[in-house]
Amino acid sequence: MQTPSNIIPDRSSLTKFAWLSIAAALTTIALKSTAYLLTGSVGLLSDAVESVVNLLGAMMALGMLIIAARPADDGHAFGHSKAEYFASIVEGILILVAAVAIIWSSAQRLMNPQPLEKLGIGLLVSVSASAVNFFVSRILLKAGKKYNSITLEADAHHLMTDVWTSAGVIGGVAVVALTGWLRLDPIVAIAVAVNIFWTGFQLVRRSVNGFMDISLPDHERKAIEEVMIKYRQKNVEFHALRTRQSASSRFLSVHMLVPGSWSVHDAHHVAEDFEGELRAVLGDAVISTHLEPIDDKISMDDIHEK
Repeated sequence: MQTPSNIIPDRSSLTKFAWLSIAAALTTIALKSTAYLLTGSVGLLSDAVESVVNLLGAMMALGMLIIAARPADDGHAFGHSKAEYFASIVEGILILVAAVAIIWSSAQRLMNPQPLEKLGIGLLVSVSASAVNFFVSRILLKAGKKYNSITLEADAHHLMTDVWTSAGVIGGVAVVALTGWLRLDPIVAIAVAVNIFWTGFQLVRRSVNGFMDISLPDHERKAIEEVMIKYRQKNVEFHALRTRQSASSRFLSVHMLVPGSWSVHDAHHVAEDFEGELRAVLGDAVISTHLEPIDDKISMDDIHEK
């Protein structure tokens, strides 16, 4: 038995969240660039550069969400959901490049400190940009979890990282204003860049795992096992369980061993009930079950538990 391909949900509505992210990126670029031009702070410049990365990532996310929303076709029987990984891996690479650029510019400023100007209004503008990122990241994270979209979750976590790095930059610039220690500004910028680099590395690693068809997470495999325990009490056994995650889609295949005395009709209905209970705990998933007689020794020849 196999779940029909139309179980994969329509995700075309998710593009509106990508447009929201693009709007937020454009807004914060304008605000943070203004803050840098007012103050001359390389820390605030690093913050503005990260917003440019946010924009590029959001644009990539929009394109990949459009592709991922396409229905299954003859050439892509399981849909196009893996397109989301392209968005997150490109965004991760962009973040890594931005981090290196920030470290380079900060090192130059560290060796040649420059005075900062108009810190009050500059910091106020930067705080406003951080507020925009905070509220948009909350919206994207909620949508990402609701629709199980790695693209929206990556964008949300990136924006939230931007909020925390902005807080660090703002704090550093404020201390410069109080103490006059100019080298603190590039030091904070370098610390921000290291944090940005780690975010990019995490995104790239998660995306690569997705391309490699990583298994479902432990808590979901445990939920599957709990459903199996219930059916083992009905004289049903299982083997050859395989799972994989493909962006928003989950895939599961398993062999069900039923008593040989059962009719095809009865075994089919038990398998349908089993798949229904799995979807209740996993949400939308493509599930394949293969029925075998438990009392036939060759049914156990292909045991490859995953």
